[in-house]
Amino acid sequence: MILVYFILWLILNGRADTEVMLIGAAVAFMLNFFITRVTRIQFAVITPLALIKLLPGVLLYAAVLVIEIIKANFAIIKLVLAHDIDVEPCIVRLKTKLKSRTARVALANSITLTPGTISVNLSGNDILVHALNHDFAKGLYNSAFERLLSEMERSVESDARY
Repeated sequence: MILVYFILWLILNGRADTEVMLIGAAVAFMLNFFITRVTRIQFAVITPLALIKLLPGVLLYAAVLVIEIIKANFAIIKLVLAHDIDVEPCIVRLKTKLKSRTARVALANSITLTPGTISVNLSGNDILVHALNHDFAKGLYNSAFERLLSEMERSVESDARY
């Protein structure tokens, strides 16, 4: 993770001189120390082979996410431009079968990124979602997001070490 933090530091900084790299290395080490020791969050160590196996799934997931965001934007535009705005907000509890917390967080964040829905709470396997109307809420069940995340979990499960 230190390398990821360091690369992110370099990308966000925009320069790669000696001073920036030394400060970036120090920040990356401190950030890693804080996250692993203070918050007690542990990251799975993914082998390079598992990472290579995961990459196509991540790219497919990103493409599906962008498509769903675009579709939801058009649905919101249609809703806003309608003469009679038919908004019936609702809160639904989505029970997910995803095993890892990382996958559940990714699902909750994807739901929030999609216009018309907001993840309100993530507790265990339950995600509490506020939807703008019942049609948006129906789209949460058996979603492509959960299916793709589940496939990625299965592909990496055997290769991850804790």
